Amino acid sequence: MSQYKVGFVSLGCPKNLVDTEVMLRKLSDEGYIITPDETEADVVVINTCAFIESAKKEAIDNILDIAWLKENKSLKGIVVCGCLAERYGEEIMKEMPEVDAVVGVGSMSDISAAVEKALKGEKYFSAKDKNLSPLGGDRIVTTPDYAAYIKIAEGCDNRCTYCAIPYIRGRFRSRPMEDIIKEAKELEAIGVKELCVVAQDTTRYGLDIYGSYSLARLLREITAATQIPWIRVLYCYPDKITDELIEEFKNNERIVKYIDLPIQHVSENILLRMNRRGGRDAVLSAIKRLREGVPGITIRTTAIVGFPGETEEDFEELCSFIKEARFDRFGAFAYSREEGTPAYDFPDQVDEQTKEDRYSVIMQTQADISEALNELKKGTLVTVLTEGYDPVSSAYYGRSAADAPDIDGKVYFNSRRKIKAGTFVNVRITDVLDYDLFGTEERS
Repeated sequence: MSQYKVGFVSLGCPKNLVDTEVMLRKLSDEGYIITPDETEADVVVINTCAFIESAKKEAIDNILDIAWLKENKSLKGIVVCGCLAERYGEEIMKEMPEVDAVVGVGSMSDISAAVEKALKGEKYFSAKDKNLSPLGGDRIVTTPDYAAYIKIAEGCDNRCTYCAIPYIRGRFRSRPMEDIIKEAKELEAIGVKELCVVAQDTTRYGLDIYGSYSLARLLREITAATQIPWIRVLYCYPDKITDELIEEFKNNERIVKYIDLPIQHVSENILLRMNRRGGRDAVLSAIKRLREGVPGITIRTTAIVGFPGETEEDFEELCSFIKEARFDRFGAFAYSREEGTPAYDFPDQVDEQTKEDRYSVIMQTQADISEALNELKKGTLVTVLTEGYDPVSSAYYGRSAADAPDIDGKVYFNSRRKIKAGTFVNVRITDVLDYDLFGTEERS
């Protein structure tokens, strides 16, 4: 059995984190010692993101940081995998001599061979067909015991003109329902109390293998097979919000009344250029039907500003809509020009300064909305999943059903008793600060 130590750096989205956890398990099963401390590792695996320019820069910065350990410490090898490796694998091998092995998205099952070669100081490159890579797999869960992600599909067929994901991750492929249910049971067995359902487009789930949108059925099956209290759904597309899915949100008490629904824009002109299915009507219809069908639902959305051809009028239309819709959660991105995507060659590219200005304006618009919505929560009683204790504020903290891990705010609260992470508590909200809430535990 190997006594070599392997460290991991996982960048990007939760879907990438699940891939990291599968690779961790594979290496662990083969006898490698997994270490959280990169300075004591023999090999470091960097699972990268390459969705937008800032993600690529973060990935490269991490590779260079780890390379310092190779020069100055005992690190023997660096393995780069994930989206950056899939998109720029050959360039990485040519231009970054610090990197020993590159493993594309379709080759993650080759991670052991890559680590073995890196330990020997030999170069290794694998870029198999991403459309044939295994779906799922046993994992070492790296999130806290009480919360985990479950990936229900791989790839994307939507072909938005700005997005490189279909070229990086391949076509949309749903995991069989029985595999997902089995994994959900395993996660429940290790103590998971919040299960976040993820895919590039969760609402498309099942279309390729069952012939119809099957997310609602999958949620019913997970609920029937487990007792996990919170099931959270992320990354839904407006044009695929079915009546059946809305009914499931409404009637299934264990599906948290929270949906991540990226709209990207609301101007018909821009949505057409983005190739967003259904256009403005799909966006408006989805929001209206969700709010009417699931009273009190928290809707999180994202938008892109500075897309090629976005006029001042288009941007104003988006801002007006954000003010009118009053989303509970909102994030914006300045358009990132990605080579290989149709939008890269679009005319009327917007200059960087205008993108930054528009980003600042729309985020300030949402900050005002968020503050007003949070003020309305004063005096209310919310259920919070405790995550820990913050010595700086001398308070416990956690998340309500309205807050997804890592992307939304926190609920800080005082309690007279000691509370373990993973415990559900009721908190009376007394104050707000930006995107966070403060309160006191109330025991019945």
